[in-house]
Amino acid sequence: MPRNEIKFMESAIAVAEELNFTLAAEKIHVSQPTVTRNISVLEKSFGVELFARDRKKVTVKDAGRAYVKEARIAVLHSERAVQAARAAMQNAEVMLHIGKSPYINPFLISTLHSLELPLFPQLRIELSSHFSCELVHEILAGGLDLAIATEPPESARLTMAKIEESPFYIAMSEEDELANHSIVTLDALANRNWVLFERRIHPPLYDAVMQLAHHRNVRPAKIQHIVIPEEAFCPVVQNSCVAFTVKSGALRIARNGVTVRPLAEETLSLKTYLISHAENESKVLSELVRAFMRKISNMGKVQQLSPLISP
Repeated sequence: MPRNEIKFMESAIAVAEELNFTLAAEKIHVSQPTVTRNISVLEKSFGVELFARDRKKVTVKDAGRAYVKEARIAVLHSERAVQAARAAMQNAEVMLHIGKSPYINPFLISTLHSLELPLFPQLRIELSSHFSCELVHEILAGGLDLAIATEPPESARLTMAKIEESPFYIAMSEEDELANHSIVTLDALANRNWVLFERRIHPPLYDAVMQLAHHRNVRPAKIQHIVIPEEAFCPVVQNSCVAFTVKSGALRIARNGVTVRPLAEETLSLKTYLISHAENESKVLSELVRAFMRKISNMGKVQQLSPLISP
Protein backbone atom coordinates (compact mmCIF):
# COMPACT_ATOMS: atom_id res chain seq x y z
CA MET A 1 0.00 0.00 0.00
CA PRO A 2 1.26 3.54 -0.66
CA ARG A 3 2.63 5.57 2.23
CA ASN A 4 0.79 8.69 3.45
CA GLU A 5 -2.40 6.99 2.37
CA ILE A 6 -4.73 9.84 3.37
CA LYS A 7 -3.43 12.10 0.60
CA PHE A 8 -4.03 9.34 -1.95
CA MET A 9 -7.54 8.83 -0.62
CA GLU A 10 -8.23 12.57 -0.85
CA SER A 11 -7.12 12.59 -4.47
CA ALA A 12 -9.35 9.62 -5.37
CA ILE A 13 -12.35 11.15 -3.58
CA ALA A 14 -11.87 14.49 -5.33
CA VAL A 15 -11.59 12.87 -8.78
CA ALA A 16 -14.70 10.77 -8.12
CA GLU A 17 -16.64 13.89 -7.12
CA GLU A 18 -15.40 16.24 -9.86
CA LEU A 19 -14.80 13.73 -12.69
CA ASN A 20 -12.02 16.05 -13.77
CA PHE A 21 -8.38 15.93 -12.65
CA THR A 22 -7.84 19.69 -12.85
CA LEU A 23 -10.95 20.49 -10.81
CA ALA A 24 -10.07 17.73 -8.36
CA ALA A 25 -6.63 19.29 -7.83
CA GLU A 26 -8.19 22.71 -7.20
CA LYS A 27 -10.59 21.20 -4.71
CA ILE A 28 -7.88 19.73 -2.50
CA HIS A 29 -5.37 22.56 -3.17
CA VAL A 30 -2.63 20.63 -4.94
CA SER A 31 -1.35 20.60 -8.50
CA GLN A 32 -2.99 18.58 -11.26
CA PRO A 33 0.17 16.48 -11.83
CA THR A 34 0.11 15.60 -8.11
CA VAL A 35 -3.44 14.23 -8.39
CA THR A 36 -2.54 12.33 -11.55
CA ARG A 37 0.52 10.83 -9.85
CA ASN A 38 -1.44 9.87 -6.71
CA ILE A 39 -4.09 8.06 -8.73
CA SER A 40 -1.41 6.31 -10.77
CA VAL A 41 0.34 5.14 -7.59
CA LEU A 42 -2.95 3.76 -6.23
CA GLU A 43 -3.78 1.92 -9.43
CA LYS A 44 -0.31 0.38 -9.67
CA SER A 45 -0.48 -0.63 -6.02
CA PHE A 46 -3.89 -2.33 -6.48
CA GLY A 47 -3.18 -3.68 -9.94
CA VAL A 48 -6.52 -2.35 -11.19
CA GLU A 49 -7.87 0.84 -12.74
CA LEU A 50 -9.99 3.05 -10.47
CA PHE A 51 -10.93 5.53 -13.19
CA ALA A 52 -11.38 5.35 -16.94
CA ARG A 53 -10.23 8.56 -18.60
CA ASP A 54 -9.62 10.02 -21.99
CA ARG A 55 -9.24 13.59 -23.25
CA LYS A 56 -12.94 14.33 -22.91
CA LYS A 57 -14.16 12.67 -19.72
CA VAL A 58 -13.40 10.72 -16.56
CA THR A 59 -15.65 7.92 -15.32
CA VAL A 60 -15.47 5.97 -12.07
CA LYS A 61 -15.01 2.23 -12.45
CA ASP A 62 -16.46 -0.36 -10.05
CA ALA A 63 -13.15 -0.68 -8.22
CA GLY A 64 -12.99 3.11 -7.92
CA ARG A 65 -16.48 3.33 -6.44
CA ALA A 66 -15.66 0.62 -3.90
CA TYR A 67 -12.38 2.31 -2.92
CA VAL A 68 -13.85 5.80 -2.64
CA LYS A 69 -16.74 4.58 -0.49
CA GLU A 70 -14.34 3.24 2.15
CA ALA A 71 -11.86 6.08 1.65
CA ARG A 72 -14.48 8.65 2.68
CA ILE A 73 -14.91 6.82 5.99
CA ALA A 74 -11.16 6.60 6.56
CA VAL A 75 -10.61 10.31 5.84
CA LEU A 76 -13.48 11.28 8.13
CA HIS A 77 -12.06 9.22 11.00
CA SER A 78 -8.60 10.61 10.33
CA GLU A 79 -9.97 14.13 10.75
CA ARG A 80 -11.77 13.13 13.93
CA ALA A 81 -8.60 11.54 15.29
CA VAL A 82 -6.75 14.85 14.88
CA GLN A 83 -9.59 16.74 16.54
CA ALA A 84 -9.67 14.27 19.44
CA ALA A 85 -5.90 14.54 19.96
CA ARG A 86 -6.05 18.33 20.00
CA ALA A 87 -8.99 18.27 22.38
CA ALA A 88 -7.16 15.93 24.74
CA MET A 89 -4.05 18.15 24.77
CA GLN A 90 -6.16 21.20 25.57
CA ASN A 91 -8.43 19.33 28.04
CA ALA A 92 -11.25 20.42 25.76
CA GLU A 93 -14.65 18.85 25.15
CA VAL A 94 -15.00 15.56 23.31
CA MET A 95 -17.75 15.34 20.70
CA LEU A 96 -19.89 12.32 19.82
CA HIS A 97 -22.27 12.43 16.86
CA ILE A 98 -25.41 10.46 17.71
CA GLY A 99 -28.53 9.95 15.60
CA LYS A 100 -32.01 8.86 16.58
CA SER A 101 -35.16 7.65 14.87
CA PRO A 102 -38.02 10.17 14.95
CA TYR A 103 -40.50 9.61 17.75
CA ILE A 104 -38.49 7.09 19.73
CA ASN A 105 -39.27 6.96 23.45
CA PRO A 106 -38.25 10.38 24.89
CA PHE A 107 -37.08 8.56 28.03
CA LEU A 108 -34.16 7.10 26.05
CA ILE A 109 -33.00 10.56 24.95
CA SER A 110 -33.32 12.08 28.40
CA THR A 111 -31.32 9.14 29.78
CA LEU A 112 -28.64 9.70 27.16
CA HIS A 113 -28.32 13.38 28.08
CA SER A 114 -28.20 12.58 31.79
CA LEU A 115 -25.07 10.43 31.52
CA GLU A 116 -21.88 11.63 33.16
CA LEU A 117 -18.61 9.92 32.25
CA PRO A 118 -15.85 10.42 34.86
CA LEU A 119 -13.13 9.69 32.30
CA PHE A 120 -14.60 12.20 29.83
CA PRO A 121 -16.02 15.11 31.86
CA GLN A 122 -16.08 17.41 28.82
CA LEU A 123 -18.14 15.06 26.64
CA ARG A 124 -20.61 16.82 24.36
CA ILE A 125 -23.28 15.05 22.32
CA GLU A 126 -24.46 16.35 18.97
CA LEU A 127 -27.87 14.81 18.30
CA SER A 128 -29.62 14.53 14.93
CA SER A 129 -32.80 12.83 13.75
CA HIS A 130 -33.19 10.57 10.69
CA PHE A 131 -35.24 7.59 9.64
CA SER A 132 -33.75 4.21 10.60
CA CYS A 133 -32.43 3.27 7.14
CA GLU A 134 -30.67 6.63 6.88
CA LEU A 135 -29.16 6.19 10.35
CA VAL A 136 -27.62 2.88 9.31
CA HIS A 137 -26.19 4.50 6.19
CA GLU A 138 -24.69 7.32 8.28
CA ILE A 139 -23.17 4.86 10.76
CA LEU A 140 -21.57 2.83 7.96
CA ALA A 141 -20.37 5.97 6.19
CA GLY A 142 -18.77 7.30 9.36
CA GLY A 143 -21.06 10.28 9.73
CA LEU A 144 -22.41 9.06 13.09
CA ASP A 145 -20.69 7.41 16.04
CA LEU A 146 -23.87 5.93 17.48
CA ALA A 147 -27.60 5.74 16.78
CA ILE A 148 -30.79 4.87 18.62
CA ALA A 149 -32.87 3.31 15.86
CA THR A 150 -36.23 1.60 15.57
CA GLU A 151 -36.03 -1.71 13.65
CA PRO A 152 -32.77 -0.84 11.80
CA PRO A 153 -31.82 -2.95 8.76
CA GLU A 154 -29.34 -5.66 9.75
CA SER A 155 -25.71 -5.54 8.62
CA ALA A 156 -22.67 -7.63 9.49
CA ARG A 157 -20.78 -4.34 9.82
CA LEU A 158 -22.97 -3.15 12.70
CA THR A 159 -22.94 -3.84 16.42
CA MET A 160 -26.54 -3.83 17.69
CA ALA A 161 -28.03 -4.06 21.19
CA LYS A 162 -31.79 -4.13 21.79
CA ILE A 163 -32.80 -1.58 24.40
CA GLU A 164 -36.60 -1.47 24.15
CA GLU A 165 -39.56 -3.36 22.72
CA SER A 166 -43.10 -1.98 22.56
CA PRO A 167 -46.30 -2.57 20.56
CA PHE A 168 -47.78 -0.41 17.85
CA TYR A 169 -50.60 1.80 19.05
CA ILE A 170 -53.88 2.40 17.24
CA ALA A 171 -55.36 5.89 17.45
CA MET A 172 -59.12 6.22 17.08
CA SER A 173 -62.01 8.52 17.93
CA GLU A 174 -63.24 8.33 21.51
CA GLU A 175 -66.64 7.56 19.98
CA ASP A 176 -65.30 4.51 18.15
CA GLU A 177 -66.51 1.12 19.36
CA LEU A 178 -62.87 0.00 19.58
CA ALA A 179 -62.32 2.53 22.38
CA ASN A 180 -64.38 0.27 24.66
CA HIS A 181 -61.58 -2.31 24.66
CA SER A 182 -58.22 -2.18 26.44
CA ILE A 183 -56.37 -3.58 23.39
CA VAL A 184 -57.01 -3.80 19.64
CA THR A 185 -56.37 -6.77 17.36
CA LEU A 186 -55.49 -6.56 13.69
CA ASP A 187 -58.64 -8.50 12.80
CA ALA A 188 -60.75 -5.73 14.38
CA LEU A 189 -59.29 -3.24 11.86
CA ALA A 190 -60.64 -5.05 8.78
CA ASN A 191 -62.60 -2.88 6.34
CA ARG A 192 -61.58 0.28 8.19
CA ASN A 193 -59.90 3.38 6.77
CA TRP A 194 -56.25 3.17 7.85
CA VAL A 195 -53.81 6.01 8.42
CA LEU A 196 -50.31 4.55 8.00
CA PHE A 197 -46.78 5.96 7.82
CA GLU A 198 -45.31 6.24 4.32
CA ARG A 199 -43.32 3.22 3.18
CA ARG A 200 -40.19 5.30 2.45
CA ILE A 201 -39.95 6.12 6.16
CA HIS A 202 -39.25 2.47 7.04
CA PRO A 203 -39.76 -0.02 4.17
CA PRO A 204 -39.18 -3.26 6.20
CA LEU A 205 -41.59 -2.19 8.94
CA TYR A 206 -44.24 -1.03 6.46
CA ASP A 207 -43.95 -4.31 4.56
CA ALA A 208 -44.26 -6.28 7.82
CA VAL A 209 -47.60 -4.58 8.56
CA MET A 210 -48.95 -5.17 5.06
CA GLN A 211 -47.71 -8.77 4.84
CA LEU A 212 -49.29 -9.71 8.16
CA ALA A 213 -52.56 -8.07 7.07
CA HIS A 214 -52.45 -10.01 3.80
CA HIS A 215 -51.64 -13.28 5.59
CA ARG A 216 -54.56 -12.76 7.96
CA ASN A 217 -56.83 -11.61 5.14
CA VAL A 218 -57.39 -8.27 6.90
CA ARG A 219 -58.03 -5.69 4.23
CA PRO A 220 -58.37 -1.96 4.85
CA ALA A 221 -61.14 -0.10 3.04
CA LYS A 222 -58.65 2.67 2.26
CA ILE A 223 -55.13 3.70 3.26
CA GLN A 224 -54.01 7.29 3.83
CA HIS A 225 -50.27 7.83 4.27
CA ILE A 226 -48.59 10.29 6.62
CA VAL A 227 -45.03 11.30 7.49
CA ILE A 228 -45.43 12.37 11.15
CA PRO A 229 -47.95 11.10 13.74
CA GLU A 230 -49.56 14.54 14.21
CA GLU A 231 -50.87 14.35 10.64
CA ALA A 232 -53.14 11.50 11.74
CA PHE A 233 -55.14 13.64 14.19
CA CYS A 234 -57.55 15.28 11.72
CA PRO A 235 -58.33 12.14 9.67
CA VAL A 236 -59.03 10.20 12.87
CA VAL A 237 -61.33 12.90 14.26
CA GLN A 238 -63.07 13.84 11.02
CA ASN A 239 -63.23 10.64 8.96
CA SER A 240 -63.51 7.82 11.50
CA CYS A 241 -60.09 6.48 10.49
CA VAL A 242 -57.79 4.40 12.65
CA ALA A 243 -54.10 5.31 12.70
CA PHE A 244 -51.03 3.15 13.29
CA THR A 245 -48.47 4.96 15.44
CA VAL A 246 -45.61 4.36 17.84
CA LYS A 247 -45.91 4.99 21.58
CA SER A 248 -44.44 8.50 21.59
CA GLY A 249 -46.56 9.46 18.58
CA ALA A 250 -49.66 8.08 20.31
CA LEU A 251 -49.03 10.33 23.30
CA ARG A 252 -48.85 13.34 20.98
CA ILE A 253 -52.21 12.81 19.32
CA ALA A 254 -54.24 11.35 22.20
CA ARG A 255 -56.28 14.50 22.93
CA ASN A 256 -59.48 16.35 22.08
CA GLY A 257 -61.55 13.36 21.08
CA VAL A 258 -58.74 10.98 20.05
CA THR A 259 -57.70 8.03 22.20
CA VAL A 260 -55.21 5.19 21.67
CA ARG A 261 -54.99 1.48 22.41
CA PRO A 262 -52.05 -0.96 22.05
CA LEU A 263 -52.17 -3.28 19.05
CA ALA A 264 -52.09 -6.85 20.37
CA GLU A 265 -49.88 -8.36 17.66
CA GLU A 266 -46.58 -9.76 18.93
CA THR A 267 -45.07 -10.01 15.44
CA LEU A 268 -45.56 -6.25 14.99
CA SER A 269 -43.80 -5.18 18.18
CA LEU A 270 -41.36 -2.31 17.69
CA LYS A 271 -37.78 -3.03 18.71
CA THR A 272 -35.37 -0.17 19.38
CA TYR A 273 -31.62 -0.77 19.14
CA LEU A 274 -28.42 0.98 20.01
CA ILE A 275 -26.21 0.64 16.91
CA SER A 276 -22.62 1.50 16.05
CA HIS A 277 -20.03 0.50 13.47
CA ALA A 278 -18.52 -2.88 14.37
CA GLU A 279 -15.02 -1.49 13.80
CA ASN A 280 -15.48 1.64 15.90
CA GLU A 281 -13.08 1.18 18.82
CA SER A 282 -13.48 4.65 20.34
CA LYS A 283 -12.92 4.55 24.12
CA VAL A 284 -15.34 7.37 24.77
CA LEU A 285 -18.03 5.62 22.71
CA SER A 286 -17.48 2.35 24.57
CA GLU A 287 -17.70 4.15 27.90
CA LEU A 288 -20.90 5.93 26.87
CA VAL A 289 -22.57 2.71 25.68
CA ARG A 290 -21.68 0.88 28.89
CA ALA A 291 -23.04 3.72 31.03
CA PHE A 292 -26.21 3.98 28.94
CA MET A 293 -26.96 0.24 29.03
CA ARG A 294 -26.28 0.11 32.76
CA LYS A 295 -28.61 3.02 33.48
CA ILE A 296 -31.56 1.85 31.39
CA SER A 297 -31.16 -1.64 32.84
CA ASN A 298 -31.33 -0.27 36.39
CA MET A 299 -34.26 1.99 35.52
CA GLY A 300 -36.04 -0.95 33.89
CA LYS A 301 -35.77 -2.90 37.14
CA VAL A 302 -37.27 0.06 39.03
CA GLN A 303 -40.16 0.25 36.58
CA GLN A 304 -40.83 -3.49 37.01
CA LEU A 305 -40.83 -3.18 40.80
CA SER A 306 -42.83 0.04 41.09
CA PRO A 307 -46.31 -1.55 40.68
CA LEU A 308 -45.53 -3.74 43.71
CA ILE A 309 -44.74 -0.78 45.93
CA SER A 310 -47.64 0.39 48.05
CA PRO A 311 -48.25 4.16 48.25
